[in-house]
Amino acid sequence: MPDPHKLLISLRLNGQVMQESSTRELIFNIDHLIAHISQLITLEAGDIIFTGTPPGVGMARKPPVFLKAGDVVEVEVAGLGTLKNSVAAE
Repeated sequence: MPDPHKLLISLRLNGQVMQESSTRELIFNIDHLIAHISQLITLEAGDIIFTGTPPGVGMARKPPVFLKAGDVVEVEVAGLGTLKNSVAAE
């Protein structure tokens, strides 16, 4: 990966873009995050580091948007791939 600090990130709900940002918007850069977390725990292949969320969170929207059964949520990091999940019924 040429530059992990220039990755576009988007979240789509049923095909509609709800959140969009870039890793350059992170408060702490990726090197700093990995170095800090590595001082606390041993990171293993496949570990995920959650860094928060960009603007556009559903409950902060007017009107609010909440997930419901049947919704399809896709999170894409350009150049890395897309994670797609369907919301199951309770």
